[in-house]
Amino acid sequence: MKIGIFVVDDHYMVIEGIRSLLQNEKTLDWMGHATNAVSCLSFLKRQEPDVILMDINLPDKSGIDLCKEVKQLYPSIAILGLSTFNQQTIIKNMIDNGAAGYVLKNATKEELMEAINSVLKGKVYYSFEVLSALRKPEPNQLLITRREKEVLLLIAEGLTNAQISEKLFISVPTVNTHRKSLLEKFDVKNTAMLIGKATKLGLLE
Repeated sequence: MKIGIFVVDDHYMVIEGIRSLLQNEKTLDWMGHATNAVSCLSFLKRQEPDVILMDINLPDKSGIDLCKEVKQLYPSIAILGLSTFNQQTIIKNMIDNGAAGYVLKNATKEELMEAINSVLKGKVYYSFEVLSALRKPEPNQLLITRREKEVLLLIAEGLTNAQISEKLFISVPTVNTHRKSLLEKFDVKNTAMLIGKATKLGLLE
């Protein structure tokens, strides 16, 4: 029996790239692709692949939410997260919602095959770069104090230092100190970069 493979990604170049990598593998059966969550769920009503390679960013629904829904409806399907993102929060959310592994879009053919075969055996698979990301200290747990998190959230809301000072009942110089500390800890030069990095790390949720 061949392994049925299905890809969910909204970029045709990615889909074609994966297909070109795997098309000559005799153990695989390319069952097709979907470019959004609706198409994926529609396909699964007719056929069930063994493994789905699922992107995180989809036009109509997060791949994390789609992963959870697919696993609830079709628990026997193994899902591999497929993304350019290697942030801990995203990886862990994907796994927590039912994915059996996580690979990056720069994966080699050998890595993809190892991932597919691993999850079919009931193992959790992480590519090397993903493992490296997971081993790093989590910024939201290690780097930021509770007060810094409060200041960060208010900065993201667009409040000035004076407004933050008033809201948190602390002095303006103290707010300045927290803001400077946040910039240093996140290794960024300005507020826009700080908010952007904090967003990617899931710290503004």
